[in-house]
Amino acid sequence: MDTHMLWLAGKEQEGHGDPISIEDPATGETFAICHTASQSDVEIAITSAHQAFESGVWSRASRHHRADVLEKCAVLLTDALPDLIPLESRQTGRVIREMNAQVPSLTRWFKYYASLLRVEERSVLPTVGKLHNFIDRVPLGVVVQITPFNHPLLIAVKKLAPALAAGNSVIIKPSELTPLTTLLLAKILQKAGIPDGVLSVLPGLGAVTGKALVEHPLVRKVDVTGGTEAGRAIGKIVGSNLAKYTAELGGKAPVIVFEKADIDMAVNGIAFGSFIASGQTCVASTRIIVQSTIINALLHKLKAKVESITQRMGDPSNKDSTMGPLISERQLRRVERLVEQAQEHRYAVPLVGGKRMTNRSNLDGFDFSKGYFFEPTVLVSTESQSVTKTSLWKEEAFGPVIVMATFEDEEEAISLANDTEFGLGAGIWTQDVSQAFRVSERIRAGITWVNTHHRNDPSSPWGGATNASGVGSENGVEAYHAYTTTKSTIINYASPEESLAADDWFGTMERVRYG
Repeated sequence: MDTHMLWLAGKEQEGHGDPISIEDPATGETFAICHTASQSDVEIAITSAHQAFESGVWSRASRHHRADVLEKCAVLLTDALPDLIPLESRQTGRVIREMNAQVPSLTRWFKYYASLLRVEERSVLPTVGKLHNFIDRVPLGVVVQITPFNHPLLIAVKKLAPALAAGNSVIIKPSELTPLTTLLLAKILQKAGIPDGVLSVLPGLGAVTGKALVEHPLVRKVDVTGGTEAGRAIGKIVGSNLAKYTAELGGKAPVIVFEKADIDMAVNGIAFGSFIASGQTCVASTRIIVQSTIINALLHKLKAKVESITQRMGDPSNKDSTMGPLISERQLRRVERLVEQAQEHRYAVPLVGGKRMTNRSNLDGFDFSKGYFFEPTVLVSTESQSVTKTSLWKEEAFGPVIVMATFEDEEEAISLANDTEFGLGAGIWTQDVSQAFRVSERIRAGITWVNTHHRNDPSSPWGGATNASGVGSENGVEAYHAYTTTKSTIINYASPEESLAADDWFGTMERVRYG
């Protein structure tokens, strides 16, 4: 069994916290042990990061040098794909076909922020008088990033690329469930040229390692992806230190399917948005809102699609397997409870799915009973009750479970879509462009997709429209700016004679300047 240490100040070091077992969610077996960071380890990491920042080895390096290093990060990340992809699949349980598609795309983030460094322009402001006032963006200092279990590498890279581009020193605390690929990523970035001390990876529990990191007074920004309650708790701590804060939190994405939609396209989109990563994404399309005139046709095709996914599930390492397990037994129990509650008072009945998988795979004979597999599930309202009254309509399940509701007109569709405390992602399916514009403007979501779902690009902001879904956004120029602060420099280029004539505040002239 492999043992993994901390990545602390540019090298592997033992952690002084309690070690954690890393489990394969597909089999329930422990396959690795990982060191964790204690309070003393956190102190060493932050001190090292602060010293590296103050030295200027990265923070004051030229933007072209930083861009060169980020581009080399992309090259070395590509070289490491044969090691990263299977490890990412094993620790998350996600099928290899998903990782083969997702992990290679991460190079785009390093390339995007490298190019941004090369083309960024600084403002010269129209200041009155013979003054040259220009604006620079300078790094914040030591920043902490807390990443979740569902997309360990993707979310780490989304946060790291703009933070490093800006010149900060970064400490990442990955999820205690999936820390291994982030530790491997740190080694890759060091080979690319990230100086020692600029990047540390500290696995550990949120209550120990995470708390010690976010409450440290030298930390100037915290960037977290996780649950809403954890995000609120971290935000209180960060606010007391007057540090910057970005949080990408919960979601309960609505998908509206209008009668003018292409039903086959919509079914494909719903299946992808709902069951990718076994539904364990913050933008999973978990509330499907369908115009009543097409509900029967859509349910017929969706049922066939979901049954096809279920029949082709198997060993996550099998390139033909369609969907993997949930991350843990705890998460499996939560999904089971929410599905059972939805059915208790006849609010909803399963169209397909609805229970834990304990059989053997039709695809390859894989034994589902040893892992945390749950069937891809569609719940629909009963004749007498509405699924909108269930906890599944309100709470983020983080599993392969969707609920269906119907509507009669646009106003009802918009009302149902906005019937949530969350506001991260949303989808609209219609071939009517005017309708797409009208409805998208009224959906409360930071990201709205039309005739697609879960599209993500380094240039496109990714964040919520409500507090329950977070603060600020990832990606794009906005994320880079969020890892900087503005520095205004004002230079007087008037001659000494002009300056003395205009700026002798305590002289005898009647007309003096102010500002």
